[in-house]
Parts: sequence; C-alpha cells; structure tokens
Amino acid sequence: MASVWIPSLESSGDSLLISIFVLMSLPAYFISDAHLGVEPPGAVPDREKALVRFVESLRGHASHLVIVGDLFEFWYEYNDYVNRNHFDLFFALRALVDSGCEVHLLQGNHDFAYGDFFPKSIGAQVHKELFLEIQGKRVYFRHGDGVARSDFGYRLFRRVLDFPLNRFLFRQIHPDWGMALARFVGRSSRKAGESRVIKMEEYLAWAKHALAKGNADLCVLGHHHVSGIWTVDGGLVASSGEWIKKLSYLRMEAGEICLDEFGDDR
Repeated sequence: MASVWIPSLESSGDSLLISIFVLMSLPAYFISDAHLGVEPPGAVPDREKALVRFVESLRGHASHLVIVGDLFEFWYEYNDYVNRNHFDLFFALRALVDSGCEVHLLQGNHDFAYGDFFPKSIGAQVHKELFLEIQGKRVYFRHGDGVARSDFGYRLFRRVLDFPLNRFLFRQIHPDWGMALARFVGRSSRKAGESRVIKMEEYLAWAKHALAKGNADLCVLGHHHVSGIWTVDGGLVASSGEWIKKLSYLRMEAGEICLDEFGDDR
C-alpha cells in the first residue's frame, strides 16, 4: 500500500494513523491499451516517453496505478531475455512501486503471456482479473477481451493460443523472430478490425452482470479503446480508452471517477 512517512510525529501510533489517512486521500489512476512497441497511423508522437513522464508524475501522488491490459503490443518472457526497448518504463514503474504506490498489470489479449519479470523485478503484480478496495469502493478490473457476446471467434482463437503445446513451440523461436511474427499478426489483426463495430451494449451488459456477481461498485474495462463512464444498474462502468491517439486515463479521487487526458502541465 502507498503511504507517506511523517518523521516529526513522536508516536508511532499517530504516525500510522496519519499514514493511513494520507493513503486514503491519494487518488488512484487507471490506464489501458497503450500497445507499446508499434506506432499505428495517427498515434501521438513519443507516446511511450509521455507514458514514462506520466508514471514519474505519480510518485508520492497516487495510491494505485492499475494498467488494465495491453500495455504492450506483444509480450512474451524468456528465461534470459527482456525487451530492451522499454527500459525507461521499467525503471519508472519500479521507482513508482518504491515510492509506495501499488502497481497492478492486467493481462490483455496482446500481453497475455506475462511471467514473473514484473512481480520479481519491478514489484508490480499481474492478474487476469482483479478486485480492489479503493476509497471505500469495491472496484473490479478486467481487460475485457472475449466478454462481448459477439467475440466468439476470439474466444476460440484464445483457446488455441493458450494451449500448452503452442506456448512451448513458440518459446523455441528466437526472440527477434518471435517479436517480428507477433508484430505481423498484430498489424494484420488491427487492419482487419478497423471496420469492426464496437457493440458497447454487449460490454455494458457483461459489466452489469460482473458488478452484481462480484458485489462491486465500479467495473473498469479496456480492450475496446472507447473512453467513457457509463451508469448501469448496480454501479458504474468506466474505460480510459487508449494511450495511442489520445493519452487518456481515469482518475479516482474521494470515491469519484473521472476521465482525463495527460499533458506535461498536468
């Protein structure tokens, strides 16, 4: 948990109470769908550098950072290989964790193959889905791939990707070749999806059920790249949208959720 130490207080009990109070007063931040590693047409220039600045700006000012899937265009871990293109981000996330902020990553449909690098080397926890108690609210996080009723084709494809033999065979490919193959598949998938209609009613219907099942107040999704905050029976559904053509994020403060866009004057 994030906390702020106040050394002028002599009583350790008072210090703990102040620390907890400060923790509860800090905002929490949620982002998704940065797809780092590629630069699609229309993407904000230097958006990964902007993300590093965003993460750095949260030190001492955030209780939580939750990355709701697809931080990377592709992620796969090997025993002795880590993608060197993102070291500045790794360092920024580690520094944020060291500052006391909880950092959580959710698996997306592009970065579903996380191993133990982030928990062991960065201190960020990895999840398929996540419940957190934040500012007196129960918040449910999930990337959102495969939850729409019309995503039956993807659900079948995902089962193929998750088959242990296929994971083993991919691991035998040289990392440079594997990354090149993944980028090719990602470009093809993105091009094919350009004409896809996002059926938000399906995501909201699923989220409504998830809120009730998990007894949650807020459901935070990614995947569809549509930013917004929606009211459904039983609570709220929110999405930051993307960190590609817009550098948008969600901020939760005093139990209220709002949508914002990052700029260096933040």
